[in-house]
Amino acid sequence: MLRQYELVEKVRSYDPDADESLINRAYVFSMKAHGAQKRASGDPYFSHPIEVAGILTDLKLDDQTIATAILHDTIEDTVATPQEIEKLFGKDVARLVDGVTKLSKIEAQSENERAAENLRKFLLALSDDIRVLLVKLADRLHNMRTLHHIPNEEKRRRIARETMDI
Repeated sequence: MLRQYELVEKVRSYDPDADESLINRAYVFSMKAHGAQKRASGDPYFSHPIEVAGILTDLKLDDQTIATAILHDTIEDTVATPQEIEKLFGKDVARLVDGVTKLSKIEAQSENERAAENLRKFLLALSDDIRVLLVKLADRLHNMRTLHHIPNEEKRRRIARETMDI
């Protein structure tokens, strides 16, 4: 897992004007919000959004997108609220996090509902801001890279199927 200073340095290597404070605040907020949550691998849950952010630094994305990646599961998986994200990180980051959260809700729908809604939601997300889709795709990529840690075969198949749908 990337350490806080490593993530900031990766971003600053291609964007010297990046808002270091924004990335640092997002890192600390997400780490605290996810607390003791664990992934199926036994790793701290917090490692997932950091790895998603790392994938996006390889694509040289802007500081707001990196902050969004770090925060992308906070509304869905913690007690954090959209209002809190907006207050602490600004309207743009809050809008991006909200967009990723809305895309995540597709996964909770039945297969028929998901098939009908997938294309519509992605087109809406694309028309608003492509960074939402990039965060979601990096999220799914990291989930697929760690799929072998999930012991339940049916759950692995479901996650793989959802990823193919996306």
